[in-house]
Amino acid sequence: MKALILAGGAGTRLRPITHTSAKQLVPVANKPILFYGIEAMVSAGITEIGVIVGDTRAEVMGALGDGSQWGAKITFIPQDEPLGLAHCVLIAADFLGDDDFVMYLGDNLLEQDLAAFVHAFESARLSSEPPTAQILLKKVPDPHRFGIAELDAAGNVIRLVEKPADPPTDLALVGVYLFDRTINDAVRAIAPSPRGELEITDAIQWLVDQGKIVRQELLTGWWIDTGKLTPLLEANRLLLEVIEPRVDGDVDEASSLDGRVVIEEGAVIRNSTLRGPLVIGKEARIIDSFIGPFTAIGNGCEVVNSEVEHSVIMERSRIIDITRLEDSLIGREAEVIRSQKRPRALRLMIGDHCQIDTE
Repeated sequence: MKALILAGGAGTRLRPITHTSAKQLVPVANKPILFYGIEAMVSAGITEIGVIVGDTRAEVMGALGDGSQWGAKITFIPQDEPLGLAHCVLIAADFLGDDDFVMYLGDNLLEQDLAAFVHAFESARLSSEPPTAQILLKKVPDPHRFGIAELDAAGNVIRLVEKPADPPTDLALVGVYLFDRTINDAVRAIAPSPRGELEITDAIQWLVDQGKIVRQELLTGWWIDTGKLTPLLEANRLLLEVIEPRVDGDVDEASSLDGRVVIEEGAVIRNSTLRGPLVIGKEARIIDSFIGPFTAIGNGCEVVNSEVEHSVIMERSRIIDITRLEDSLIGREAEVIRSQKRPRALRLMIGDHCQIDTE
C-alpha cells in the first residue's frame, strides 16, 4: 500500500503566517503539522509516500527531504493549480500505479489509529464482498460546511454530497480515504464541480453508482482542520495534553516547573515559572518570565520579562516586556516588544519577520 499526502493548499485562512510559510509546516506542539501525517503513515507500515505540492513546494520539499528521516521514501508530485482532491489522484497516477493507497490531507490532525483503519480495509478486501474504498466519518454540528455521507442500513455509503445547504446527515468526511485502483477510473469519469474542481466526493459517488462497495468507519476521537487560528491552538492544546515531561535544558534554582513540561536541549531557563503542559524548543531562552499552559515556544526563541499562555511562538522569535500574551500565533523571527509597560493582555497572529512595538 502507498500513501498520497496533500500539501499543496495556499492556506489563505492562516494569513499572514502563510504569506511566507506553507500552512502544513506551521508547528503544533513544536512539530510541523505535516510531520504528524507522515509519522502516522510509517507507523501503519506505509513507507512509499507521494506528496502533492503547490506554490510552497520548495519549502515543503526542503522540510521533508527524501523521507529517510522517517524511514520512508517520498516522491513529490507538483500541482500547478488547486483543482480539487480528485485532481490530486489524477496527477498522481504514475506514482500510484495499480496499488491500493491511503489519501491524507496534510493540514488535518486527528485522534485515530491509522494502522487499525488501514488494517480494517485490508481485511475487508479479503472478504467475499471487498470494498473499493473506505472513508472516515465524524459527526459534526455544522454539516453544511463539509462533504457529507448518507449510509444504508448495513452501514455502507450510498450517497455523498459536497457542502449541502440541506444536509441529509451529520456525518462529515474526515480527510482520510482508502482506495483501490478503481478510483483512477472514477477521477477520469467525473466532471468539474460548479467551483471548477474535481471533487473527491463526486469520484466516490461514481464508485457507488457503479455498484462498488464503499466502506466507512466512524471517528469517535477528535479531528481538527488546522486551517484557522482557533482550531490550530486547540490542536496544540490537545497534543500538549499527552506529552511526557522531559528536561534536557538548563534550568536554574530560581525557576520552577509545574506539570508536564518539556525543555529541549540547549534551552536556558532563568528565574522563570513554567506551568505545563508546554514545550520549550532547543536553544530557547526564558528569562524572568511566566510560561503558562498549552504554550509551544519554538527553537531559538527568546522570552524576557513576559507572560505567555495558550500560544504558539515559532522559531527564533522574541517576546520582550509583554505583560500578557495569550491565544496567539507568532510567526518565525518576529518581535513583540513593549517600550512602556502597561497592564494589558495581547492576542495576536503575526507573520514571519514582523516587528510589533506596543508602546
